Amino acid sequence: MGTSEHGTSEQTGTEGVARPEERLERAVRAAEQALIEFEIAVETFRVEVDNFSRLHHQKLGPMYSRLDELEALIAEARAARTGDPEDLRKADEARARVMPMPGVEELFHGWMDSEGLFPEAVAMLTDQPVRPPQRVRPSDEARKLFRELVRKAHPDLAQDEDERKRRDEFITRVNAAYARGDEALLLELSAEWAAGPVPEEWKPSRSEELYARLEWLSQRKEMLTFVARELEESAIGAMLKMAPEDPDRLLEEIAEQLLTQVGERETELAELTGQTS
Repeated sequence: MGTSEHGTSEQTGTEGVARPEERLERAVRAAEQALIEFEIAVETFRVEVDNFSRLHHQKLGPMYSRLDELEALIAEARAARTGDPEDLRKADEARARVMPMPGVEELFHGWMDSEGLFPEAVAMLTDQPVRPPQRVRPSDEARKLFRELVRKAHPDLAQDEDERKRRDEFITRVNAAYARGDEALLLELSAEWAAGPVPEEWKPSRSEELYARLEWLSQRKEMLTFVARELEESAIGAMLKMAPEDPDRLLEEIAEQLLTQVGERETELAELTGQTS
């Protein structure tokens, strides 16, 4: 009886001994999943910043342009009245800020009319209805599909180079569809991935390879942290963080403020040029 118990104890003890690389493997897997979640968060915020920037430009760009033009006209009117060299210098600087740089006309072909104003600007200045900017923010379902696809198909989950390349190309398509908010295409990509080849299971690597993997994951996270910080500290990123749940309302509030400033500058210009009634 004692011999049997002793034998059982030895067997249990042997089975309970973990392989030397086991803890390191768990650490690598945990680091990979954490990195993927971080990449999803950074990419999601980047898309939100890009989309908000586009909406900001479409809706508020005309008013910023009008304000710059009014500032230049005011400075020029003041300089014409005083003839002061300092006022003349300020007028030149104000005009330079609204003068198009060489080649810009080609870049923005079709965006401006013959007067150099956006259609939205013409509508605002003539009290016509403003065409709302295209909404490109991904839906909740698109966000869900994006996260699921990234978790399943992320290149960092592949050890084989060919499999990594396949995943890289696939995720590039996923990112492009998500940036456009194309829910239908994301659904197609989800079905495509499900029907595609099943990647080989992750196999334990030698300790040296696992350490190298951890180091690469750490470097990748540092790079993403830098990207995230740049996004958050950008003008658009900071603005978006002010109203993450309702950025459209934030744009409306800024638009109201800019329209007020336009009205004030127009009044000031009229007073300088003697056009007040």
